[in-house]
Amino acid sequence: MTESDRSTLFDQLFARTVQETLEEPGYGSWRSITAPDAVSLSFGFPYPESFPETALLESLGAVLEEEGSHALQYGGGEYVDSLREGVLEREAVHGIEATTDELLLTNGATHAIDGVAQTFLDHGDEVFVEAPTFMGTLSLFGNYGVEVTGFSLDDDGLDVSAVETALEERREREAPMPKLVYTIPNFQNPTGTTLSRERRERLLELAAEYEFIIVEDDAYGELRFDGDDVTPLSALDDEGWVVRMGTFSKTIAPGVRTGWLVGHEEIIEQISHISAGGTNTFTQSVLGRYFDAGHYEPVVEELLEAYEGRRDAMLESLAAHLPPGADWTEPEGGFFVWVTLPEGIDSGELLPEAAEEGVTYLPGSHFFADSGGERSLRLSFSHVTAAEMDRGVAALARATEAAMDE
Repeated sequence: MTESDRSTLFDQLFARTVQETLEEPGYGSWRSITAPDAVSLSFGFPYPESFPETALLESLGAVLEEEGSHALQYGGGEYVDSLREGVLEREAVHGIEATTDELLLTNGATHAIDGVAQTFLDHGDEVFVEAPTFMGTLSLFGNYGVEVTGFSLDDDGLDVSAVETALEERREREAPMPKLVYTIPNFQNPTGTTLSRERRERLLELAAEYEFIIVEDDAYGELRFDGDDVTPLSALDDEGWVVRMGTFSKTIAPGVRTGWLVGHEEIIEQISHISAGGTNTFTQSVLGRYFDAGHYEPVVEELLEAYEGRRDAMLESLAAHLPPGADWTEPEGGFFVWVTLPEGIDSGELLPEAAEEGVTYLPGSHFFADSGGERSLRLSFSHVTAAEMDRGVAALARATEAAMDE
């Protein structure tokens, strides 16, 4: 239903935050950016061949055979505990020592961030984010009627010095401080950048000084195929200022809709209390068996090789096709490259022409709480083949060159 089709019959009954966003696109609206016969470089979908269907089928059969009705009942069977243990073991690989009381399984990453938002945010509260940042999280914060302030990124990730300056100014003015600072520190969505160790340490010092929660969204952290690991914020945190999010959407499959939160025991307890409804314990049982059978790590190793090849293909195509004046990031992992077009080109205005040429993408303005990103766009190398990628980037180049000639 379009805005023009919508009646106003129920508007006065909607919650205030709904009324304030009636004319704004909802969560997931970006998935409508498609065009017939165009190569879609828009979406951060895993490539279909990456899904471990055989291993999941084996795990499903084992759960039903071994646990039967217990796995299908409220609370699930013992394999749910196996998943908790598996998650904690993977977190320990990255230096995060947590207990089951500091872990909460969720129905994916969006459920996780929504639980954090429900627990901490009131209407009118302040939230700091990266600019650009994941548009889904911006949409979710909009549901809570909060004030969102964005801070720029460079090759080392979030500009933490700018965050520090803003905090100092707010303290001097006795203005409200942020309750949350949301960051995607590894292979950031949409830019692909990684937050440096030095900036992570400083951000933690600021959290302790100004008493805000850092929400560490590490959806892509397992997918490093270049460079050296950077210690997670959670592993550097001795006081409990970090709530860490993870998901299996990128390393197993989006359809399993399973993620997790790791944080201070008191925070995890409150998020668990306020989150309505239960999680999918049957899926968690299947994933627990999947971990027990040793499937997880070998599959991730295969993914790293495949995504590195896709990343390389994307960078080669950009270098081969885009005109002078264009620039792009070179991520060491994850799914995305952030492209900045030559001066005077608006990626949103360019999109219809690019679709006609044979490619779609996400305009940069989608990733900002306010204005910004007009010259930029996000390309995903995770889903399509190298040949499709090259056709798509060539189409983008043709559209850009045509716009430059106007």
